[in-house]
Amino acid sequence: MPVWRLREFRDDDLDQAIQVWEQSRMATAGEPVFALAEVLASARAGQPAVVAEVGEEMVGMAVARIQGERAWVLLVALAAQWRRRGIGSALLTELERRLRSNGVRRICALVPEGATGSVAFENSGYLRRTGLVYYELVEPLAPAQSSLLAELGGRLLPAGLWQSMAGMDREKEIIERRIVLPLANPDVAERYRVRPPKSVILFGPPGTGKTSFAKAVASRLGWPFVELFPSRLAAAASGGLAASLREVFADLAELDELLLFIDEVEEIAGARVGTATSPAHGVTNELLKLIPVFREDYSRLLICATNSVRSLDSAFLRPGRFDYVIPVGPPDEPARTEIWRRYLGPAAETIDLDHLVQATAHFTPADIEYAARTGAQSAFERAMREETSGPADLEDYLTAVANTRLTLTPEILTAFEQDQTNYTRL
Repeated sequence: MPVWRLREFRDDDLDQAIQVWEQSRMATAGEPVFALAEVLASARAGQPAVVAEVGEEMVGMAVARIQGERAWVLLVALAAQWRRRGIGSALLTELERRLRSNGVRRICALVPEGATGSVAFENSGYLRRTGLVYYELVEPLAPAQSSLLAELGGRLLPAGLWQSMAGMDREKEIIERRIVLPLANPDVAERYRVRPPKSVILFGPPGTGKTSFAKAVASRLGWPFVELFPSRLAAAASGGLAASLREVFADLAELDELLLFIDEVEEIAGARVGTATSPAHGVTNELLKLIPVFREDYSRLLICATNSVRSLDSAFLRPGRFDYVIPVGPPDEPARTEIWRRYLGPAAETIDLDHLVQATAHFTPADIEYAARTGAQSAFERAMREETSGPADLEDYLTAVANTRLTLTPEILTAFEQDQTNYTRL
């Protein structure tokens, strides 16, 4: 049987330590209390840290952090094939020896149920405390990251935006399967050799919810959301739009996680015409160079939205720059039903919802919202004028529907059908 030995943690152990930690984490039902970055920061800062190795291979690691007379065991991790051989107990014993020599009198550990190393704690005489409840408040961003996000005009969006997207089930299903699931479950995706997307295009008529989908994805992933406005970029560009674009992407690279959204991307990535020295050429060229660099970083996603996918430069649409090109069209009948139900609230149970749905064919979600608000406003004004308390009725909403100027013209709808055939890539 190979002989293992214990020694001090060294900085060049970093790569193997990550592998051992990952194997231990995958064997545990719950997530560890102390993150890997926190564990390694303590080890590299000179806090007690011991590793077990066989030959040149690290097979286990234990790290603690001293706080006065108390110490917290941050990690007891073992490589998969080296469990239940007494290595965990030996690591813990050596860690205790070092802690006692530093004046520590109470050694504590917080671990998920069934975590790797639990047996070592029990075998080493640690008392399992029952009746305790662990509370945790996690700030989503470090102070430096939070300040940078604010400077970039970004923010963390509230949870639940994905669930609040009424209707649009076709688009939600595609975006869920192709974008959200691989990014939210990278370990499973890697097991099936699925590469999580790094950049996608949403195209479709105005008002169909492309921006709402981008925000909902950021909310679902818990990532900071930054929207880049081409018009503001141009206004702030003292050294040229291409230079301004380059500076923004350089700042974005400092964020660990990010969903970057560019609406109306055709303003900076339109088809190049004229001479190669045209300013428009320079901006498009710059964006084409920045996208591959953006794609290299983990935990980031670029979503570009356009009302006119056919106006984008052909090089911009080429496979390799964008993983998917997804159409977002006007809502179908089930989607319109859910959208109306959302805006009507309790009144949806008493109003002829089917009538409203049939009356709003080719309405966008924004059109339906406008009609619902206008109908409610009419009922409110009537109540104030006549001193009545009657709610908005079907006639109020049908009148509002009739007076709504549609976003989608027949020409727009025809063009969208053609674009779905020519540009969709799923």
